[in-house]
Amino acid sequence: MTASDLVDDSPGQPAPPRSLIVTVYGLYAREVGGWISVSALIRLLAELDVDAQAVRSSIFRLKRREILVAERRDGRAGYALSPYARSVLETGDRRIFERHAATDDGWVIAVFSVPESERQHRHQLRSRLAWLGFGTVSSGVWIAPAHALDDTRDHLLQHGLEQYVDLFRADYVAFGDPAEQVGRWWDLEALQKLYDDFVAEFTPMAGRWAGGALSDQEAFIDYVHVLTAWRRLPYLDPGLPDTLLPATWSGTTAADLFASLRSTLADPAHEFAGGLLTENS
Repeated sequence: MTASDLVDDSPGQPAPPRSLIVTVYGLYAREVGGWISVSALIRLLAELDVDAQAVRSSIFRLKRREILVAERRDGRAGYALSPYARSVLETGDRRIFERHAATDDGWVIAVFSVPESERQHRHQLRSRLAWLGFGTVSSGVWIAPAHALDDTRDHLLQHGLEQYVDLFRADYVAFGDPAEQVGRWWDLEALQKLYDDFVAEFTPMAGRWAGGALSDQEAFIDYVHVLTAWRRLPYLDPGLPDTLLPATWSGTTAADLFASLRSTLADPAHEFAGGLLTENS
């Protein structure tokens, strides 16, 4: 399993049931011991128009990917987050919910070489570097803003990949324009479109809630959908300083929209989900 298994949907496409399940676990399972009964999960996903068979099928896929682990509690069937899924979600919380002003304080460079006999680690390493926000300079040389250094070091150590990688702090001194170079290292045009699509899709939702408070049930439905759509994007965004971004960049507008919806929806959604989990525990 790789970190991208928790965010491997096709951006811009409707979220599949397994992604909604990951969102629900990330939001609510950890505060109740990381475990949700099958009956409670089916009840929660029914609110999102996912039928019981689709829930069971998605659980099977998440179990096969070692994201969920079958576990019985008090004689009841349910699933817990795997230790690895917990660690990915904890790192993801910082990426998804915390906003840091990107500063132009240099770069972290990852240079790696993996023997052909261990090529499975090559795929693992590339996947995890991409998940941490790295772009590709050339084969075996990846780059990210310097603020990614601590998470990168911790993640590589935690998963036994440090033996293949050297990390460097660096400044770009020649020979191109850094604002043009970042367009080679990351696909900023594709990311821009994803942010534009997010704003277009969820601005009407913000308008509905601005018109007056709706029910806790509606808050739960809307919050799971907006968070499922949003949590894909921070993994694609390296967090570049404004000076290196296109003038038309809509990432800040999208982040502001998500923050506003989260502020409005999170508490009533939590009340609704907590009530259902209590009833079905």
